[in-house]
Amino acid sequence: MKKKRKPLTLAAALDRFVLQLEADGRSPHTIGQYRRHVRLLTRWAKSARVPDDVARIRPEDLARFLASGAARTRPDGRPKKETAVNALRSSVKTFFGFAARAGYAPSDPSHLIRRAICSPGPPRALPEDDARKLLATVARDRSPEARRDHALFALMLGAGLRLGSALGLDVPDVDVARSEIVVRRLKRNREDRFFVPRKEMALLRSLVRGRTSGPVFVTAEGRRLSARHAQRRLAEWLSRAGVERHASPHALRHAFAMRVYAKTGDLLLTQRALGHRSVGSTLVYARSSDQAVRSALEAI
Repeated sequence: MKKKRKPLTLAAALDRFVLQLEADGRSPHTIGQYRRHVRLLTRWAKSARVPDDVARIRPEDLARFLASGAARTRPDGRPKKETAVNALRSSVKTFFGFAARAGYAPSDPSHLIRRAICSPGPPRALPEDDARKLLATVARDRSPEARRDHALFALMLGAGLRLGSALGLDVPDVDVARSEIVVRRLKRNREDRFFVPRKEMALLRSLVRGRTSGPVFVTAEGRRLSARHAQRRLAEWLSRAGVERHASPHALRHAFAMRVYAKTGDLLLTQRALGHRSVGSTLVYARSSDQAVRSALEAI
C-alpha cells in the first residue's frame, strides 16, 4: 500500500527555501524580501481558503493572488507601483521553482507568471539642498554620537557606499594615506576599494583616531552600529534639519550617483564609483535633464 504523503505547508517550505538561500550566500536584504513576499502569499492563501500545501498550489491560485488587493495595494491602501508587484512576481516564481526542483511539489505552478513590462522610475535621491542641510545640522552637534553620524552620512554622500557596506567597515579597512577604504561587504560577498574625498576622509580619520581594530561606526556601548539604528538616526537628523520629505539611507547613495553622472556624463566612471558589476545597474542614473534636452534641440 502506497504511503500517504505528509503535506508540506507553505511556512515549512519557506523555512527550507530560506536555508537554501543562506547556503547560496544570498544577502540578508534579499532573503528578507523573499520571506516577506512568501509570508504575504501565505496570509492570503489562508483568507482565500487555498490549501496550505505547497504541492497542491495551482497556477490559478497564484494568478488570483497576484490579481488580489493583497498583492497590489500597500498597507495604507494606496496601489503599489508596478515595479513592486514585479518584485513580488519574481519572489513567487523563485520560491515555487525551488519547491519543484527540490521535489516538494510535482510541478512548478508559477511557470505561467510573467513580469509586467514597465520602466523603472527615477532614483529617489536626497536633493542636494537637503543633503547640505543634513550635514550642516549634524556638524553643529559635537556629541560623540553626532560625530559618528556626521562621518557616516558624509561618507555615504561623498563615496556612494551602501549602508550595509559602510557599517561593515573595520578600522584596518580605512587607508588614510591613500584616502581609500576597503569594503568587504558588497553584494555577492565581493570586496572592492573605494576612493574617499579628502574632506570625508578627515572625518573618518578623526573618528577612528587612537583605535587599531574593531568597527568604524559603533554605538555608545562600543558595539557595531546596526542598520536599523542608523536609519532611525538619519530620520531624526533630517527632521532636525527641517527636511520634511522621507529619505532612506539608500537615498544618500542615489544622491552621490546622480551627482557623479551629472558632473561627468560618464556612465562607466559612475559605474566604477558605485562598484556596480554591470553597467546595466548604472543606467538608471543616465537621465537627461529638461534643460539638457532643450539645449540640444536648440543647437540642431
